[in-house]
Amino acid sequence: MTAEAVWHPRASPWLIAAVATLAPFMEILDTSIVNVSLPAISGSLASSYDQATWVLTSYLVANGVVLPVAGWAGKLIGRKRYFLICIAMFTVCSFLSGIATSLPQLVTFRLLQGLFGGGLQPSQQAVILDTFEPSQRGRAFSMVAISVIFAPILGPVLGGWITDSTSWRWVFLINVPVGIVAFLASARFVEDPPWVLADRARPRDIDYVGIGLIALGLGSLQIMLDRGEQLGWLSSPFIRLFALFAAIGIAGAIVWLLLTDKPVVDLRALRDRNFGVGVVTVSAIGSILYSTNLLIPAFAQQWLGYTALLAGWLLTPGAVATIVLIPLVARYALPHVQTRYLLAFGFFALGYASWFAHRLTPQIDFFTLATFRALQTVGLAFLFVPNSTLAYSTLPRRFNADAAALYSMFRNIAGSIGISVASALVQQREQQYRAVLAGHLSAYDPAYLDTLGRITTELQAAGRTAAAARHAALGLMNQMLNQQAATLAYAEVFALTAVAAFAAIPLTLLFRGSTATGRR
Repeated sequence: MTAEAVWHPRASPWLIAAVATLAPFMEILDTSIVNVSLPAISGSLASSYDQATWVLTSYLVANGVVLPVAGWAGKLIGRKRYFLICIAMFTVCSFLSGIATSLPQLVTFRLLQGLFGGGLQPSQQAVILDTFEPSQRGRAFSMVAISVIFAPILGPVLGGWITDSTSWRWVFLINVPVGIVAFLASARFVEDPPWVLADRARPRDIDYVGIGLIALGLGSLQIMLDRGEQLGWLSSPFIRLFALFAAIGIAGAIVWLLLTDKPVVDLRALRDRNFGVGVVTVSAIGSILYSTNLLIPAFAQQWLGYTALLAGWLLTPGAVATIVLIPLVARYALPHVQTRYLLAFGFFALGYASWFAHRLTPQIDFFTLATFRALQTVGLAFLFVPNSTLAYSTLPRRFNADAAALYSMFRNIAGSIGISVASALVQQREQQYRAVLAGHLSAYDPAYLDTLGRITTELQAAGRTAAAARHAALGLMNQMLNQQAATLAYAEVFALTAVAAFAAIPLTLLFRGSTATGRR
């Protein structure tokens, strides 16, 4: 019996999983926590809001480029060593971001932070894949799922509280103590198994062409997705240029990586049927998760007058439900129910919740909005862990590092696409609905005249002159029109999200899957 066959980690696998999850949780949290602090950052550093958004863009570009090559970097210098370098430098760059005195400094430090943060999620998944036997991976992946789902929910709440009560600088500085703990704990408990050590010892060429094409393609794609809405998408020469770069880079990278003998990331992992289907389904999950994370708080802040902190609290009941449900699904449902059925139920529940959420009204209350999100998390609890378990269930161990990088990359890219598409649809449909509704604001529409007259009379009764009351009433009617148009637009996007979730159900039948106990 070989050393590989009998290898077991010195520490408890569950302790290793918890330790390895701490740094990626910090990184995912950091990605979402900065969003609500941008107005404070732009004001403090004497820049416009549009300029301040490069704090997000620079991070996303660097992060997206590193994700697919993280497995190769781990093989080159050792997975544990690479993981520790990423944690240490992410922490250092967080500190530098927190003390930045100008916007160019902050953007530079965020770029570096993204370069090292991109290696955390793939390294964590590879650690779990190598540490746990296949029968135990479902429960281990529940930790990954909690970090992926809970961190983006906690981010806006924590970011709003920090920005309102202290300074935006603590959005970055809060990572420092967490990073130190994560580094020390990972150095103590995480270890490379024999096959990883043997792989590191092999001579390894650097695939400069593959790295360059990936950087061009995914970097340009992230810039296009992040800046597209602000610049008018393909009506902007800047966006058209980066769309061209993205197409050339991605197409070139796919061809090169399939033809070269020693690719920087091995796309042959996608030939495994379960992993290939798992990548498609996690892309669907990521796009729906991140877009709905945006929709509810955005609607509450823009049209219901919620503060950033209160809008973040809308997501809290769903976060609590996630923490409770995911371990229960992993422990009790996964070993006894066909995994494909769990996935199908998860997509159905997610679709039903989104369809329920499309019944928005301008008078909707906090409890109902929070209920919408909580219902969505029920579906997500049945998606992340079963999908990860099935995706890696038949994959040969030699692909673990590359597969973990590809899995994280597809999920994050799909999330960025989901956010961009949802934002663009809301903006477009809002304008269209406003044009339709404005057609009813005429002197020949009895309902409009009655409402305008009632509001004018109420304002006059409050002490305004007839002319001032008439002018204010027209303003209120316009505000009501805009709010109603936005409500209809958001409701329609929720309905489309439901359709996307229902459409993903047949994908689950493509898995050649099993439960954790080996049942098909």
